[in-house]
Amino acid sequence: MRKEIIINSSQAETRIALLEDEILAEIFVERPENERNVGDIYKGKVRKVLVGMSAAFIDIGWKQDAFLHFNDAGSLYEPDDTQRKGHTLKNGKSNINLYNGQELFVQITKEPIGGKGPRVTSEIALPGRFVVLAPNSTTVGVSRKITDSKEKRRLRNIAKKLKPDGCGLIVRTVATDKDDETLTQDIELLHSLWNRVLRKSETVSAPSLIYKEVSLASSVIRDLFTPDIDRLVVDSRNLYKDILKYIENVSPQLADRVELYKDRIPLFDLYHIEEEIEKGIRRKVWLEGGGYIIIEHTEAMVTIDVNSGRFVGNQNHEENSLKVNLRAARELCRQLRLRDIGGIVVVDFIDMWEEVNRKKIHDEMKKEMKKDRAKADITPIGPFGIMILTRQRIKPSLLFTFKESCPVCNGTGMVASKETVITELERWITRFKNRSGELRLQLTVHPELYHFLTDNGPMNIINRIMLQYRLFIRMKQDSKIAPNGFTAYSYRRNMDVTDLYKS
Repeated sequence: MRKEIIINSSQAETRIALLEDEILAEIFVERPENERNVGDIYKGKVRKVLVGMSAAFIDIGWKQDAFLHFNDAGSLYEPDDTQRKGHTLKNGKSNINLYNGQELFVQITKEPIGGKGPRVTSEIALPGRFVVLAPNSTTVGVSRKITDSKEKRRLRNIAKKLKPDGCGLIVRTVATDKDDETLTQDIELLHSLWNRVLRKSETVSAPSLIYKEVSLASSVIRDLFTPDIDRLVVDSRNLYKDILKYIENVSPQLADRVELYKDRIPLFDLYHIEEEIEKGIRRKVWLEGGGYIIIEHTEAMVTIDVNSGRFVGNQNHEENSLKVNLRAARELCRQLRLRDIGGIVVVDFIDMWEEVNRKKIHDEMKKEMKKDRAKADITPIGPFGIMILTRQRIKPSLLFTFKESCPVCNGTGMVASKETVITELERWITRFKNRSGELRLQLTVHPELYHFLTDNGPMNIINRIMLQYRLFIRMKQDSKIAPNGFTAYSYRRNMDVTDLYKS
């Protein structure tokens, strides 16, 4: 399988796409005003212990308290002879002691979504390129993806020898064939980082942020740019330099796989990623042969309905249903991964009467989900054609990344977010400038988008766009224009040119 990482950086966002055999498999999005929080470490304070829920709410300084399940509370907070004034409870491993007002370190493991705060753990982990440092642990582990028993044993012995006192280590897959010196450098950097975190924690009071995880682009390069990636393409010169500098330090053998994209055609247009993203937020997804699936988000779960649609098979209903269901199983596994759908997912397959055929669907689902980095549990198809699965949720679904509640309909419909509109506008301007060569343009947008583009002083978004593309843009506002739309007027041609450069 050929794997490529494609990175598009614009004023409003950085988008990272993982392609597998030229098909979009995963998409990551980071925006300046909405940075990812997974991996951040806080000095928090227990707000409330809920014994019945086997959890506690932790104040980390956010509007919403973080959620700490007892199973995510590490051994660092076991009760001792002087600390027994709280709730002593089982976390599946040992007894833990939590009480209101208690201060503790927690690390975000899941982003907040909807009305729920982030999920946290007190079992801190600091990932490096080759190892993960686990402070206040003594465990040494090796990635399960390393299947060579001899190499696994070698890496485990090295980790035991290099492990800092009072810390555990997990050796990552990319450490395969790496020598002692390489692993030592990674471990020393992480241990030094942890000591800095500890020193900072002594100077601040709870709740406070004491460690900020690296940017999305940096974490994706660290975690995903492994030897099985054939190519990494980025369209930002600054980001290209940063990535190359990092790779030359930690994995110089991969440096020749990093490329700077310089063509005029927008990078995501070239690889048809824009089309795949657009498909990734639609309700209906067509299957090969005419069938389709419908994906619906609800508060409690995601439901997926499989339909035969325009599929034309033979006269054997069971055989036709099996073909459509197999295609649907493969596509919905891809969509779960692409859309980053987590939690409970209920799939309504087309009815099949034979148990052997239902097992084929279950086996196909398990095979396809092995491609997914997120953990998932899949139940067999029940007698009513229903399959229930759970998938690990780490960040909000793709739908909620690119869409926001419509202010006109109070959330009953969805429109593109301002950041997405700006990104689309910037791509439109790229096409306009490259194809027309014109130097002046008038843009008319909704008042909300107008203020979003022009506020924040001389270095606002529209001024940065003008500077980048060497294009003078006169801004106008009109409340009749849709919040996610715009119109463009060419001074040279004295005409509306909006539709001429949409693709």
